[in-house]
Amino acid sequence: MTADDVRKLLDRINSNISKVITGKREAVGLILAGLVSGGHILIEDVPGTGKTMMARCLARSLDADFGRIQFTPDLLPSDLTGVNYFNQKTFDFTFREGPVFTNILLADEINRATPRTQSSLLECMEEKQVTIDGVTRKMKEPFFVIATQNPVESEGTFPLPEAQLDRFFMRIRPGYPTGEESMTLLGKYENGEPFTDVKSVASAAEIISASHYILGIRVSSEIKKYIVDLVEQTRTQNNVILGASPRAAIALMRASQALAASEGREFATPDDVKKASVPVLSHRLIVRKNITEYENEAQEAAVRLSLETVSAPVEKVRDI
Repeated sequence: MTADDVRKLLDRINSNISKVITGKREAVGLILAGLVSGGHILIEDVPGTGKTMMARCLARSLDADFGRIQFTPDLLPSDLTGVNYFNQKTFDFTFREGPVFTNILLADEINRATPRTQSSLLECMEEKQVTIDGVTRKMKEPFFVIATQNPVESEGTFPLPEAQLDRFFMRIRPGYPTGEESMTLLGKYENGEPFTDVKSVASAAEIISASHYILGIRVSSEIKKYIVDLVEQTRTQNNVILGASPRAAIALMRASQALAASEGREFATPDDVKKASVPVLSHRLIVRKNITEYENEAQEAAVRLSLETVSAPVEKVRDI
């Protein structure tokens, strides 16, 4: 597989999702970057903006297994990971797999489950394995979690702890469509449900191959230094209580590699880093915010300040 092959693959999936989702090619492109980077995505937005539909369209676009969990306060960890039960036919304990044993997992309204249940996803997301009763079981490959949550409604919810937020590769906030995009959306739904027209356009094997390829995308020492400076700058701001972690720096580099490949390039550029910075870094910060300001807005403002403060490297002109 080449960089151009990765570009064509991701563009094919993005175009397929666009049959239902209107005006969100950039947001979907970031989600696909997370997919081929081996990370997980948190989609955060108000109800009705297509968070769940976006995840469903992605799952249908891939010839891979799909599982969906509606998170509720009474959901137990075993409801996610599975349980050993006594089989009366064999007089022995048998393991029943939970919905996490899939390729694409939609964790809908993840902040409605208790911290105990939320934490049961930590090992799955970080190490791609589950340990139950002392036995470790590997997840399928690829394994990709898309979690959704509503940042506005807080009643009856349990905010994700920082340790789990740090496990998410990116946080995506698609936002409302424009008036023109809304008109296009209504046209798609005028005579039926466009989701039924979404078919598989890529295989799990192609995603795995793309994931292996982006590890070879070149990241120069100047780009690495730029990433390090951005991450360190988030730790020095007065309104930032907790800055970005070393895991955040690795994620930013990996996202830059994926975005470079999505454009058919074999090397990362400062623009790739800039494009990935807000979705990769913002949710990992703990910030002080104004009483009228949402936390996610204050976090993103802190990352943008870092981008304005840290100078991007300039490509050297070589004599021919």
